Amino acid sequence: MGDFLKNFSLEGKVAWITGASYGLGLAYAVAYAESGAKIVFNDINQELVDRGLEEYKKRGIDAYGAVCDVTKEDQVQKFVADVEAKVGSIDILVNNAGIIKRIPMHEMSVEQWNQVIDVDLTGPFICSKAVIPAMMKKGSGKIINACSMMSEFGRETVSAYAAAKGGLKMLTRNICSEYGQYNIQCNAIGPGYIATPQTAPLREKQPDGSMHPFDRFIRSKTPAQRWGRTEDLMGLAVFLASPASDFINGQVVYIDGGISAYIGQDPGNLDPSKFTDIDESTAQ
Repeated sequence: MGDFLKNFSLEGKVAWITGASYGLGLAYAVAYAESGAKIVFNDINQELVDRGLEEYKKRGIDAYGAVCDVTKEDQVQKFVADVEAKVGSIDILVNNAGIIKRIPMHEMSVEQWNQVIDVDLTGPFICSKAVIPAMMKKGSGKIINACSMMSEFGRETVSAYAAAKGGLKMLTRNICSEYGQYNIQCNAIGPGYIATPQTAPLREKQPDGSMHPFDRFIRSKTPAQRWGRTEDLMGLAVFLASPASDFINGQVVYIDGGISAYIGQDPGNLDPSKFTDIDESTAQ
């Protein structure tokens, strides 16, 4: 490896990805492992942790996983202490864990609102707070937050999620402002619409063979005219965790196929024959 490319290496780093038993968190972790990092992750219950450990084992990755609720500060502090004792000091934190509740705002209870805010915004605050002191002491660290298209745009039925992700964008900027002097970089990834098992129903053909209305809508709003793949996120995730990004701080980078730069077209004008289809069998 040339000297310049070594800037993109994560060799010897300890990377904590929250909620990384499957989906985008798993994709980030796989990318980090292939770049040389040691992987640690948590999830909300033992069943999910076991699922994640099995997935990593299939890929030949020796990951450390444990149950930890990111909304509980005592659990997070214990998890971080255990990682430091068993694996090493955390160099990279990816605040990936999140939930969404699709409920019209006037029908959403305060309890439902608080649950989304707690996981999607307070959780990243608690986890970041837990790793920052050691990063300050070392004089280096990377925190990467999972923002969203909803960090910029509103949409019906996602008031709590959009509020949390908008807040997470500003938390990203504030961590940069407060801790940049310690060589800690805090940035965020804003995925567009990504093909995962959770979004697969939105891409299914209708009984008459036509496109799902939401699939048509997303493609009409995206210059690339396709859904993203988990692989599309891995390069940026590695870059933001590596020394190559040491002077990039407080930024939200959207990986959305151009949707945030485009007013869109009439969905009726789409030509499905030109689409690049997603291989649903490989969607993580």
